Amino acid sequence: MIRPFEIATVLGLTVLLAGPAASQDRADALTARGQAIVTRNCASCHAVGPADASALPPAPAFRELSRRYPIENLGEALAEGIFVGHPAMPEFVFPAEDVAAIISYIKSIQVRQGAALQPAPRPPG
Repeated sequence: MIRPFEIATVLGLTVLLAGPAASQDRADALTARGQAIVTRNCASCHAVGPADASALPPAPAFRELSRRYPIENLGEALAEGIFVGHPAMPEFVFPAEDVAAIISYIKSIQVRQGAALQPAPRPPG
């Protein structure tokens, strides 16, 4: 016969073991959402993937942004409006839940700080 203590122990272990997996699933979903947002809003100029080239050469590749800024510091600019000194860059303002997703995605594709930059592939043409 199974005793209540054994049932509680099994249930407790199940919750403990499922916790990290559920947390990872949420993090993966957040990162995927960030990828969709930057692909939709930024990919026409910037390289937004781990190995693509920027369609607009002066537009920095997102995978290299940590070489210029702490990624967490981009959160405020994304929420309040990114404004840069060239006319080709539109101003974007994102809600907080989108900012978290964008930051998660950008962090996920960063080139290691100590790694040498590999030249981005040039688009054919």
